[in-house]
Amino acid sequence: MLEYLLLLFSLIRATLRDRDALVTENLLLRHQLAVLTRPTRKRPRLRARDRLFWVVVRALRRGDWRRHLVLVRPESVIRWHRQAWRLVWRWRSRGPLGRPRLSVEVRELIATMARDNPRWGSERIRGELLKLGLVVSKRSIQRYRQRGPAHLPSQTWRTFLANHAHHLWAADLLTVQTLTFKTLYVLVFIAHGRRELMHVNVTSHPTAAWVWRQVIEATPWGRKPRHLLRDHDAVYGRDFQARAERIGIDAITTPVASPRANAVAERVIGTLRRECLDHLIILNEQHLSSVLAEFLRYYNAERPHRTLHLETPEPALRPVEGPVRSRPVLGGLHHVYERAA
Repeated sequence: MLEYLLLLFSLIRATLRDRDALVTENLLLRHQLAVLTRPTRKRPRLRARDRLFWVVVRALRRGDWRRHLVLVRPESVIRWHRQAWRLVWRWRSRGPLGRPRLSVEVRELIATMARDNPRWGSERIRGELLKLGLVVSKRSIQRYRQRGPAHLPSQTWRTFLANHAHHLWAADLLTVQTLTFKTLYVLVFIAHGRRELMHVNVTSHPTAAWVWRQVIEATPWGRKPRHLLRDHDAVYGRDFQARAERIGIDAITTPVASPRANAVAERVIGTLRRECLDHLIILNEQHLSSVLAEFLRYYNAERPHRTLHLETPEPALRPVEGPVRSRPVLGGLHHVYERAA
């Protein structure tokens, strides 16, 4: 009964109201009904034209526009109006941004002064321009003068690695956890030319003396690189570079926090983990040494390398006829396929 009384009261109120107010209310309610009935699976969202509609309604019907809102809050309409006003103000005050550009004649004059007087600085050129009655800031002169290179261009790091690949080795350390949670350290030497693993060894207590002994073991009978890349690890010792120079090796230290500078060593360590160590549980130092020795033989003699156009680091003549046989490596973790002679 109460609902019918409220409907009757609304009908009487609507008949007594001004026709313009009634039309406005009908229009606003129809708009909100159209928004609610839009085909969408999510919550109905107002578009840009809907916001513009309510901003215009707020400007035309300042008195009673608030009580017709159902989908949005009045504060939202006010915020939209402020955003629209910012856009209008930006459009009204549009113009060239920043300082006015120098004329073509002044820019050519700056370039001419810098070219004819290579020892002049920007402040010196600014003084010459002031003598001519031209006021130009130092920053503008620095922008428009044609400077040559500050120093002679040097070769890039990639060019250096490519030019010295056949005389360059890389060294790096990695850690391995054993079954009993003991940390072992592995030192790896790899040649850039053929991506060949030159030497691998394991220790539980790395010291500068142990690292230098590995360098001596990796370079027997005069087989040594001209350059050796390494990082800033303190395990190499302070006198590592001086020791290396005495035996004819240029020890090059890569920049701090730059793994790409020694990317070949980083890549082979990643290969060693992905293809070997991540699939095994290492028992002790002796077990790790035997695993690394077997992987070293497999890596150098049997594993194709992308950089070498899918050739192996150690080139070998292989028969192309005969039955194919398979040989397991590392307990079946990998298999080698070869033709029987």
